[in-house]
Amino acid sequence: MSVVGFDIGNENCVIAVVKQRGIDVLLNDESNRETPAVVSFGEKQRFLGSAGAASAMMNLKSTVSQVKRLIGRKVKEPDVQNELKMFPVETSEGRDGGILVHMKYLGATHTFTPVQIMAMLFSHLKEITEKSLEIPISDCVIGVPSYFTDLQRHAYLNAATIAGLKPLRLMHDCTATALSYGIYKTDFPTSGPNCVVFIDIGHCDTQVSIASFEAGHMRILSHTFDGSLGGRDFDEVLFSHFAAQFKEQYHIDVYSNVKACIRLRAACEKLKKVLSANPEAPLTIECLMEEKDVKGFIKREEFEKLASGLLERLSIPCKKALADVGLPEKIHSVELVGSGSRIPAITRLIASLFRREPRRTLNTSECVARGCALQCAMLSPVFRVREYQVQDIIPFSIGFSSEEGPIGTGSNGILFRRGQPIPSIKLLTFQRSSTFHLEAFYANQQELPPGVQSKISCFTIGPFSISHGEKARVKVKVILNLHGIVSVESATLIEDHVDDSVTRGNTHSNISGSSDMVANGVEDSSITQPKSSHASADGLREDKATRRLEIPVSVNIYGGMTESELYEAQQREIQLAQQDRAVELTKERKNALESYVYEMRNKLFNTYRSFASDQEREGISRSLQQTEEWLYDDGDDETENAYTSKLEGLKKIVNECNKAEQWLREKSQLQDSMPKNTDPVLWSADIKRRKEDLDMTCKHILRSKASPPNPEDQGPD
Repeated sequence: MSVVGFDIGNENCVIAVVKQRGIDVLLNDESNRETPAVVSFGEKQRFLGSAGAASAMMNLKSTVSQVKRLIGRKVKEPDVQNELKMFPVETSEGRDGGILVHMKYLGATHTFTPVQIMAMLFSHLKEITEKSLEIPISDCVIGVPSYFTDLQRHAYLNAATIAGLKPLRLMHDCTATALSYGIYKTDFPTSGPNCVVFIDIGHCDTQVSIASFEAGHMRILSHTFDGSLGGRDFDEVLFSHFAAQFKEQYHIDVYSNVKACIRLRAACEKLKKVLSANPEAPLTIECLMEEKDVKGFIKREEFEKLASGLLERLSIPCKKALADVGLPEKIHSVELVGSGSRIPAITRLIASLFRREPRRTLNTSECVARGCALQCAMLSPVFRVREYQVQDIIPFSIGFSSEEGPIGTGSNGILFRRGQPIPSIKLLTFQRSSTFHLEAFYANQQELPPGVQSKISCFTIGPFSISHGEKARVKVKVILNLHGIVSVESATLIEDHVDDSVTRGNTHSNISGSSDMVANGVEDSSITQPKSSHASADGLREDKATRRLEIPVSVNIYGGMTESELYEAQQREIQLAQQDRAVELTKERKNALESYVYEMRNKLFNTYRSFASDQEREGISRSLQQTEEWLYDDGDDETENAYTSKLEGLKKIVNECNKAEQWLREKSQLQDSMPKNTDPVLWSADIKRRKEDLDMTCKHILRSKASPPNPEDQGPD
């Protein structure tokens, strides 16, 4: 059995598995270590991964890439609006403000959510993994950006569930990178913790994390980010430059042509890579649009000047990370990863900020997947892994409130502060007599990506009832789990009351309470509790009894999927997968029929030549020719059953030839294996008799095929 780590990038995905001998990165069907994060819809089936990327240009308006940028987000977010401007697929706003994607498929327009499209990608990666390992898989760890909100994390979990996966953890990208770096590191100085900065400049985002390493332990000290600054923004600088240049020089507007935009952006990405190693570079595109060839030229200095604003933005998360840990002297080294990290100006900027030259000791495209696979092995009971503790943190402050106001420390009700370790548990105590609600929210809007709403979820505690009609204690267990998701794990009613046999007829003392507060700032609620015993009217002491009752907890995740929606999405994915398999099976049957026609035609005039008369060969050849013509005409787009029926019809004609060939081969092999002084097992009379039987059978088959005629083989009247 293997455990799996998935890195879902904006452009490509990587699958890593832990086996007994170590970590392997799996190859896809094209023998590549990276699989494009592309989902494309054709007329009858989906094309996923590499197949989707190959068919993208033919299905521009039915191809989705970089769905990671849309999942768990709202249409009205500024970043989403910018994404949708470059999105070739038709989209609309859902009833909850989410994104709906419209695809043409099976002759109609179908609507999908980003979660469903991500689930398609997960299903494809799961299929690649199971095909490679030859075993079913479910347990996995999935890499996610540190800036992902609670809703985006829920969306990833839902997508994985739809695909039949069971994520043991959603792991921050830089944390996974730090794990794959630190667990094998043996040359750290032994004098105290060693701080390493990990800067991941991806295609669409930048993440900066600082980790502290000690023997058998790593701890994340800081997560900072710019969720909309990546390598593609540097491509866009070049794109805008050349688009303006071509408009002036060639009088063409590439913005008016979707395919021209795609081709120019691809050329600019290649140009950027050339400039990383050369001081200048040319750009040439044949027939960009309006049948015009275009040429351009740029120097590295000019490119860096155009990108100066992006470099300033890049310094912001780096400076925030430094502020979290203090002076640069505390930094042991800086590791640079990500597809957008090779620009020389970026290297110089980072070197000046952290006062040391950044290093590139990790595999840029595989480090996240490898770290996720390692974490999965640590969490799985199947593998024994060297003891190594991974302590991550949450990058956002999370608060709680009830009907009576904020819960937690300070006026904003923070329960889990930014930098809180993952996982964490808080115990809250309330005085309640009936159902109540708790709201989870982000306490500091400045920490969030632009446009993200502060509300997270609402928890309903109840219903419940108490026996004496007054307030009782309710203990609520709030957890920040391994996924970085906040939830109410349980609620318990603790009701103190006197024994009925002693206190019958007596009046209870009222519970003197106060508004919700948290004891010691964080751990438990501090409220005034009733005394342990009461003095009754007749002076007798009354024994106290305590009742504990588990209270149901329900949750409403703002913008999240309900159980019924999740089930419907699972069933829809099953149907889509069945349709894909049916189409692929039809293609296989068609290819099998075509191959059989060519194979039998060759054998008819070679291998089987001595087993059939001229008339028989002519009849079989005619059937093969008719089938071939049907394949390239009426049978070009037929059903699986039609191809299977045609193939079986041909096999009936030549099956006797196959049997005769097999009989002769077996008899010949047996004869060759026997001593030459024994009686032969293969006689000429047997061969003659077998040939006569074959002749009669073939004539019978050909006569039965000729009358009555097959309607599928008839031409128009």
